[in-house]
Amino acid sequence: MALLIDSGTRVTMHFSLALDNGHVVDSNFDGAPATFMVGDGNLLPGFETQLMGLSDGDEREFLIPPESAFGQHNPQNVQDVDRSNFSADEVELGTVFSFQNGEGELPGVVIEVGKKDVRVDFNHPLAGQTISFKVKIMTVAPQSVH
Repeated sequence: MALLIDSGTRVTMHFSLALDNGHVVDSNFDGAPATFMVGDGNLLPGFETQLMGLSDGDEREFLIPPESAFGQHNPQNVQDVDRSNFSADEVELGTVFSFQNGEGELPGVVIEVGKKDVRVDFNHPLAGQTISFKVKIMTVAPQSVH
């Protein structure tokens, strides 16, 4: 009997993430499959939940709502940063910067450039998006014993 995906199983799969408009954000269907342990934090819980109970050879497509994927867009995560924090030639719309916060680095995207301030969006780039999650399960294996 085939092993079903559950917490602690090792899963090897092909996957793709696409937006509502069909734009593929990430995919490994053209390359090597990815292997991960269910529950190890490599996949967001909202994606892992959809895989539970699948087995070798299963192919599925799921729509993952924002709250189960990368979160809703939070207006409080859009902040104005004093322009003096940037060198004059590096501030362009769409530029991604890494900012230091108490827990390490936080990426932010420049969404507006003013004379005094630069508006930076610290939301995940896929926040607020419903994600089409397509998977093809190659193998499901028990957790490795070391």
